[in-house]
Amino acid sequence: MLVGVVEDAGRGGIPLGPWGKFDSASGESYALLFHLLDAGAVGEVLWRLFLTVRQRQVIADGLGVSLEQAGRLVAFCAACHDIGKVSAFQACEPVAWARVGEALRADAGGWVWMPHGRASMVALLPVLAELGFEVAGNASAGVRVAQVAGGHHGRYPALDVTAELRQDGRLGGPLWTDLRRRYVRVVHHLLGVEVVPSRMSAQAAVLITGVVMLADRLVSQRGYWTRRASAPAVGAAEHMAGSRAQAPRLVDRAGLSRVVLPEVPFARAHSLPEPNVMQASLMRALQKAGAGGGGAMVLVTDGTGGGKSAAGLEAARLLNAACGTAGWCWLLPTTATADAAYDVAARYVEAHGADRSPLGLVHHHPWLNRAYTDQRIAADLQGSTRDAPWNDTVWDEGEGEERERPREAVTVPDRWLRGWDRALLAQFAVATVDQALMAALPVRHSPLRMLALSGKAVIIDEAHVLDTFTFRQLERLLVWLGAFGTPVVVLSATLPARAGERLVRAYLRGAGAAASAGPLVAPYPGWLIADAATGATTVMAAADRERHRGRQRRSVVMGRADVVYRPLGPAPRQVQAAERLAVIGELVAPVVSGGGYAAVTAATVTDAQETYRYLRDTLDFGGRPADLVLLHARFPGRQRERLMRRVRQALGRDRPYPGRMIVVTTSLLDVSLDIDVDVMISDLAPISWLLQRLGRLWRFQHAWTGQERRPAWVREAGACLTVCHPVGPDGALDVPGHWSHIPAFTLHATAATLAGRTAGQPLILPDAVPALVEEVQAALDTEKGAAVDVELHRAYTASVRAQEHLSSAQLIPPPHRVASLFDLHRQPLTAATAATRLGMLPRPLLPCYRTPHGRLALDAAGRFELPEGNLRPAHVRALLGRSVPVPAAWVARPGAGHPRPPTAWRGHPLLGDLVLLPLTADRAPTAFGDHLVHLDPELGLVHQHTPAV
Repeated sequence: MLVGVVEDAGRGGIPLGPWGKFDSASGESYALLFHLLDAGAVGEVLWRLFLTVRQRQVIADGLGVSLEQAGRLVAFCAACHDIGKVSAFQACEPVAWARVGEALRADAGGWVWMPHGRASMVALLPVLAELGFEVAGNASAGVRVAQVAGGHHGRYPALDVTAELRQDGRLGGPLWTDLRRRYVRVVHHLLGVEVVPSRMSAQAAVLITGVVMLADRLVSQRGYWTRRASAPAVGAAEHMAGSRAQAPRLVDRAGLSRVVLPEVPFARAHSLPEPNVMQASLMRALQKAGAGGGGAMVLVTDGTGGGKSAAGLEAARLLNAACGTAGWCWLLPTTATADAAYDVAARYVEAHGADRSPLGLVHHHPWLNRAYTDQRIAADLQGSTRDAPWNDTVWDEGEGEERERPREAVTVPDRWLRGWDRALLAQFAVATVDQALMAALPVRHSPLRMLALSGKAVIIDEAHVLDTFTFRQLERLLVWLGAFGTPVVVLSATLPARAGERLVRAYLRGAGAAASAGPLVAPYPGWLIADAATGATTVMAAADRERHRGRQRRSVVMGRADVVYRPLGPAPRQVQAAERLAVIGELVAPVVSGGGYAAVTAATVTDAQETYRYLRDTLDFGGRPADLVLLHARFPGRQRERLMRRVRQALGRDRPYPGRMIVVTTSLLDVSLDIDVDVMISDLAPISWLLQRLGRLWRFQHAWTGQERRPAWVREAGACLTVCHPVGPDGALDVPGHWSHIPAFTLHATAATLAGRTAGQPLILPDAVPALVEEVQAALDTEKGAAVDVELHRAYTASVRAQEHLSSAQLIPPPHRVASLFDLHRQPLTAATAATRLGMLPRPLLPCYRTPHGRLALDAAGRFELPEGNLRPAHVRALLGRSVPVPAAWVARPGAGHPRPPTAWRGHPLLGDLVLLPLTADRAPTAFGDHLVHLDPELGLVHQHTPAV
């Protein structure tokens, strides 16, 4: 028979022997009931201080209760998360088990150990039924509350309601069953839950799960519970009062309290004199009463340099005010573009002058960015007592410069938020798009990512870069964001109209709004606003569009040079006049003699390396070899980050004049980099890539009006992008075989479109962009492509369908199709194995040297040996800063005797996947099966594939 809940909450009213936390070093344990109450108290505070108005409303609507009662139910779910520990779990620690009590130990019976998350789910079902929750099917409120508790460690377990309701002794005898009931009833009483929800929507369940995960992690911090364990309360009610007193400080110290940025003028926020026509018109439209009140999506299309970034940040600010959200997450396609955007975002946040405004950088290696210091890495590592001759400049050893130590700023994210799976929770975040897409994949802790994204405006930049596989994932993410009423801003310079319409429809479909009869295509340049509540759309006025277009209009030439592609090869040879390398040499020769800035964009890293070698060996730089720069993705991380910053500084708005630089690169410079070059040469590429590159050609011409910022020969020649068009002996397009990462048909369709233009005829930007993009897109999407090449078009279409199928196969279902919450985790993917783009997942390759003593070191002199024990932040930074990401297939077959990383690294979250690349004095390549790899200090990682015949 149950003891009264009021008596249970009082002093000595309920057994406190079962433990929730245990410290094996000190033998100290913490009562499970107290841990549950801690989580409930933090859940209450997260409801008030962390969840936004919009998120609270989604949860309340999804539960069918008032906002006040919804907050109590969320805290109740948080408090119930570990109830499954009242089970065989208690015997995991013999010392703590001895303290449980003789009667309970004797009542263990034939219990069966099971993960305590599943045990929580199973144990809650009958108790919730007693409390009045419906426990009748996959979507009933009681079942979903139980699954929320079961999923608090990252995955929702499968649940057979009928089977689990049968109490068969797996969780212990009647004393254990009674104790679980009493614990749940105590937290139910102390949290003031007075209503039973009639339902729990999938959206509400996901957000509540995120809160439960967050509350559990906060109160599980050792420093928190050990302090409370040393001075325990004597009853549940007394402990709850103490938990409620400490919870606000705990949440605030974790950086989860919302920050309100003071209002500042546009000029101060963006370092611009005033908003341009497009930005001003968008801001006026969003300031209208009711715009985006239930969520909205904004699609901005404009040329590179047209002010899309500032427009996106202003749209996010205004939509947050209208939608009840706070902060933003700015998503970009690559780490390089995310690093560039981080600088812009940091200046924007700091310009508002808030005392604290955390800005996170979230991608696979944020530690390479100056914003992330050793202290940030230290937050996620255990302390080390190892003394070694390492220092903060170790990764610059042999590179001739010391690492700049950045200043600490108000944009530094709070330490707790620097955890690798928590970083998106920062109120302001810059991230690669894959970090957000994992919220729409069945990966562990995906509800935490969804919680992080749904409470802030989501800015998706450079959406046109995403391939079919990734674009399909973005659509599913937008369905969920639409269901949450999360404001979304999509920015693009070359997004095809059909692709933009698909994104808008996905968002409105998730919001449950049928698209109105209005346009779903944003004008170019211009913007479109889609209201999630009504489906109504608004577009930029034609007069405003013409004014904006007129102010940025410029004339460029896209020339074509027919070239014969031949690899340079390792041995010196004579390059013929018609070869690609010779043509590029002729085009950049005036830069060497007359000054200026040029970019040569190669199709592959190998092509970039060979182009660099040829220009280095044939052009006379007059003793200034630094004027020729090679930049690609296969340099060691720190070296690549430094090269990128050097190029951005050299080619930026305030670049030195007179000056000279030739940058040989890949697509790394295509997006989100605010740079200007006088001369541009590119290998043939898809039309969207070429138009992106055009955006860097004479980019600041309007800003430099009246200034002599270009050499005379450049001004006379005009702005020209020369496309190297590879041809065969018959003069027809002949795409090199190793360009396989680019769909061949897109190159043929682009070449056919460009061939239809009069050679040397100027392109008027931005006016010409939509026609070029849509003409190529029509060939890709329709039978018009058969006129270009029937077989290639057929292969391309089959590839697109295959990518869509593969992408769809791993996506979580949309909210309206979620039956059991287990549907969200049916596939056992992890953040490390989930694919957000088609192809093999990368592996980090760490170059190292063998010392005379047989050990491995980062440097040839052997001063910095690979650490094998505890790791200091400087160790981790140095190791990661020297690693190079490569396709996993390259390093899948190491040879016999290949060195292995130290054993201590294997379980490390940042070092566990590292593969060692032993280097020798003669730079001999290392064989991984039929892949030969070596690191050249000037060229970066050099790769050869020699498949067996």
